[in-house]
Amino acid sequence: MEDQVARLTEKVWGKTTLAATITKRLNALQDAHSNKTSLPPIAGFIPMDGYHLTRAQLSAMTDPAHAHARRGAEFTFDGPAFFSLIQRLREPLTPSTITIHAPSFDHALKDPKANDIPIQPTTRILVFEGNYLSLNKEPWRSAAKLMDQLWFVDVDFEVAKKRLIPRHVKAGIAENEEEAEKRVVENDLVNGEEIVKGRMEVDEIIISTNDVAWK
Repeated sequence: MEDQVARLTEKVWGKTTLAATITKRLNALQDAHSNKTSLPPIAGFIPMDGYHLTRAQLSAMTDPAHAHARRGAEFTFDGPAFFSLIQRLREPLTPSTITIHAPSFDHALKDPKANDIPIQPTTRILVFEGNYLSLNKEPWRSAAKLMDQLWFVDVDFEVAKKRLIPRHVKAGIAENEEEAEKRVVENDLVNGEEIVKGRMEVDEIIISTNDVAWK
């Protein structure tokens, strides 16, 4: 895993990519290549969690019970709003360009938090992370076409299941491992199948491994 990140970080110097660790490495790489003592970060990290539909929006759907049970599925995200953000970020920079804000996700409230992630005009590399960024379906497809590169993290479904069960319990999404396993099987792995089968052509496939240094 470490070798992959090092290689990909070097490859993407000056381009756009994916993930929080890459963002940190890029900013460190900028510092290493600069003679100036203080520079604004060249890279920014934007997870698409902030584009979850709110619980109120899910409750307003035709089948609210199904919508809540399937939270995390493609239809429970505000794809058009995400695409709108990408379009704004693709506009040419000018002296009048202002800071753009993206939403984050408040895990305590279990809902998005509007305008929580500032994207400064000085940021040159934006790293987006999310399940549907390479999904061959609108509006994700149109958003993907505005990206410089698409990377896909490939993980075995059984490995994903083992990781997700304790994570759901810890996050309060499920009360116990039995409930968490039910959610993983009936929702997360269903979403995973859609993601894999509907994936667009990507520039990099990164194999997720059980590297203890990343836990």
